Amino acid sequence: MSTEQQPGGHMAAEIAQQPAIFDRLVARRAEIAEVAEVVRRRAPRFVLLGARGSSDHAALYAKYLTEVLLQLPAGLVSPSTTTLYGAEPDLTDVLVISVSQSGGSPDLLEVTESARRRGALTVAVTNTSGSPLNAAAELSIDVGAGLERAVAATKTYSATLLALYLLVDAVRGGRGEHAAALGELAQKTLDHSREAVAEAVQRYRFVNRVITTGRGYSSATAAEAALKLAETSYLAARSYSGADLLHGPVAAVDGETGVLAVTSAGRGGDALREVLDVVHGRGADVLAVGSAADEVAAALRVHVERTAEEVAPVLEILPIQRLAHGLSLARGGDPDAPRGLNKVTRTR
Repeated sequence: MSTEQQPGGHMAAEIAQQPAIFDRLVARRAEIAEVAEVVRRRAPRFVLLGARGSSDHAALYAKYLTEVLLQLPAGLVSPSTTTLYGAEPDLTDVLVISVSQSGGSPDLLEVTESARRRGALTVAVTNTSGSPLNAAAELSIDVGAGLERAVAATKTYSATLLALYLLVDAVRGGRGEHAAALGELAQKTLDHSREAVAEAVQRYRFVNRVITTGRGYSSATAAEAALKLAETSYLAARSYSGADLLHGPVAAVDGETGVLAVTSAGRGGDALREVLDVVHGRGADVLAVGSAADEVAAALRVHVERTAEEVAPVLEILPIQRLAHGLSLARGGDPDAPRGLNKVTRTR
């Protein structure tokens, strides 16, 4: 039996492919800059992002990028307002970015078609260049991750993050400087975190309840971490912003709770430090992941290579994907075939 035919083989292989994917995507920065130039000429007054599942977490990351780097208000679309309730707000001078790894979600297709009719500049960000969503949008970006065989998204998620960053960075007039070395840094992160992730798998294999948390850009990573743990290992995983965690949910934190904290160097990581002091003080078993993991109260730390804070989520998710893969196998599952899941979310 080949490595990819073993349980979790596809997911493991796709996690390992990400450094090379980042290099290829950065090399295509000029293509993305062409889309960005159209956006810049149209000068949108605000940005809306539509997505489902893992792509929704990538959209949350893009929301932070838009508001911080472009100083434009941004929001996440509620597709049901269009697909179920038929809402048709005026979207003149609005940028609508539809994020879908498959490009085949019917509700996002309808949202994109409707937004274009109502005056929006529409951009599709997908991993399937010939998808219906690409055809529906005025502009499109192919994240170039290649065929993903595992049900749980890994390489398509991280490639989507990077594509969205390169788009927003180009709109602000950047040249992708902070993204240039991400392929190399991704490989170092995967190589150097292997032992710590293996230790975390053994430590948390019997945990049934996990809270994930982060601040700022890392909020998206925390949300994706909860989804990966839930869908691969069937854990009761819930994500909270560090700011929200202290306002009520902390009451549910005790010695039986695993807390995965995403903390990278920068303002988000600085803001999370006090939160983790409180959580650690309540007896929770804290696993810190990120370039600032050594600076917070935690039982176990997984180091991620340091980058500019605005691109840290591209790297933060890598050891967390490995953790989800390892926990699934350790708990007797197969992360390539989680029960009841499909690659395309078909909702209306």
